[in-house]
Amino acid sequence: MSRTNFQDLKEAGAHFGHLKRKWNPKMAPYIFMEKNGIHVIDLHKTVIKIDEAAEALKVMARSGRRVLFVATKKQAKDVVAQYAQSVGMPYVTERWAGGMLTNFPTIRKAVKKMNTIDKMIADGTFDTLAKRERLQITRQRAKLEKNLGSIADMSRLPSALFVVDVQKEMNAVKEANRLSIPVIAIVDTCCDPTPIDYVIPANDDAAKSIAVVLDALCGAINEGLQERKLEKDKEEAEAASAEAEAAPAGKKIRSRRTHAEAAPVEEAPAAE
Repeated sequence: MSRTNFQDLKEAGAHFGHLKRKWNPKMAPYIFMEKNGIHVIDLHKTVIKIDEAAEALKVMARSGRRVLFVATKKQAKDVVAQYAQSVGMPYVTERWAGGMLTNFPTIRKAVKKMNTIDKMIADGTFDTLAKRERLQITRQRAKLEKNLGSIADMSRLPSALFVVDVQKEMNAVKEANRLSIPVIAIVDTCCDPTPIDYVIPANDDAAKSIAVVLDALCGAINEGLQERKLEKDKEEAEAASAEAEAAPAGKKIRSRRTHAEAAPVEEAPAAE
């Protein structure tokens, strides 16, 4: 069963590529035809590629691994943030900070700085500072929140990257490639699909097209998360059942011992 279908993608305008003169020849296998100087993407291949990426994401989610969503272009940032939040995954929609993956310990320090400021506000230390210091810290906190707030709970490197617009997010893709982190991306006809592990050929400029792809991928992630939860619940239930079965046996042994201790000891007859 497909995660999405040809008609949904067509209605969302996912088949519209870029002008023929702007195309990347490496996208030729995913192009169906040219019409009025614009390349048309083969949506049958898009459906297949979405299913491949969705299955990979489902496996990752089921094993407890995390996916980082990246989209800083205006048309994509809101819809990507919404879908990433719906499955509890980290995302970057403001600006890709150089070294976010390759220099991850430094990024974690910045996140810790943000948490430290929050603690200062909570315990009242912030209120004891001079007005100028409070203003500087407030501005610093706002900047950190804007750039790193959405990855605050990402304690280790992600297991995969999902990208909208390979050209715009090339720095993110390069860092992921360097660290051998799989990249899943919506790739338009003007982009180079070579650095991408899971190519999803589709229009990356239309919010509706991006939403249809994300709906399928996040649906798969959600399935993986649900299966993981069911497995955990089953393990907990089995552990509780094993404890319950073991408990009565222990009680019986203890009760026999208690009975033996409580039984009166007959005194030996006195010697005549």
